Amino acid sequence: MKNVFKIRNLTLILSFLVLLISCNDDNTAAPPVDNSITGLALKTPDLSMLVQALQRAELTATLQASGTYTVFAPTNSAFTAFLATTPYSTINDVPKEALTQILLNHVITTKLTASDLTTGYIKTMAKGTASTTNTLSMYVNTAAGVELNGDAKVTTPNIMASNGVIHVVDEVIGLPTIVTHATANPNFTSLVGALTSAGQPDFVSILSGTGPFTVFAPTNTAVTALDAELAPGGIASVSAANLTKVLQYHVVSGNVLAATLTEGQIVTPILDPAQTFTVQLSGGAKIKDANDRISNIVATDVQCSNGIIHAVDKVLLPIF
Repeated sequence: MKNVFKIRNLTLILSFLVLLISCNDDNTAAPPVDNSITGLALKTPDLSMLVQALQRAELTATLQASGTYTVFAPTNSAFTAFLATTPYSTINDVPKEALTQILLNHVITTKLTASDLTTGYIKTMAKGTASTTNTLSMYVNTAAGVELNGDAKVTTPNIMASNGVIHVVDEVIGLPTIVTHATANPNFTSLVGALTSAGQPDFVSILSGTGPFTVFAPTNTAVTALDAELAPGGIASVSAANLTKVLQYHVVSGNVLAATLTEGQIVTPILDPAQTFTVQLSGGAKIKDANDRISNIVATDVQCSNGIIHAVDKVLLPIF
């Protein structure tokens, strides 16, 4: 009888050990689920080129770590279209540093769901050549869906990750120039119209160039007010040569951040060293132009890859 009990007890012990080993094997066989931004991208076939780009730029770990990121994720077709505009055949042919900045231009350090996105500027993690401290701005337009920098559109929003959110987009978002931001923001359509009007220099090429430039950009309201100010002929009565002077009067060499402006600062635009304007900070940032007209700076530090934009509520006028 004792032998029977011994055998029975031994059988129970062996069964328990087998079960324990089996459980341990199951635990080691099931790796933790990766629901990070990188992990979700790895599981999404249409984001395979994004994953390849992240790996080349050594950003996979960044978007796998804890955080509150928003990533605008270009599809494979978006990357294919992007490569077609470059001299490069594959993602791995794109210079690593350039690719890194392009990818960082798709990343926001704050978690923003589709309902959190509103029309206006947000900051990406990318840097252009104009500033070593101020990261690039992205213009979000929610008038009809979500559009970024005037081109890329969100096609699939709110893919929730453990460290943020992914919004799939239909284009690779290039580093924005001054022209990119001027054309993306509908508040600057009148300015863009003047820059591209008949008889003007190729301002598009100039302001898409290396720079850096600082542009004090009149809003549509500012241009409308100038039209009334110049009545009865309005802006249409201004010669092409004088309009060129007006537009050049708003452009300054260098990347001038708002924080570096000082009371009484004399600013020299690219127009003419003799044609300056003065910064006034009392009661808010203002500009006194060569005709003693006062303009308020109503938006600051829209960082572009080749310079910076500050919006003003009155067109600045040089002396003709």
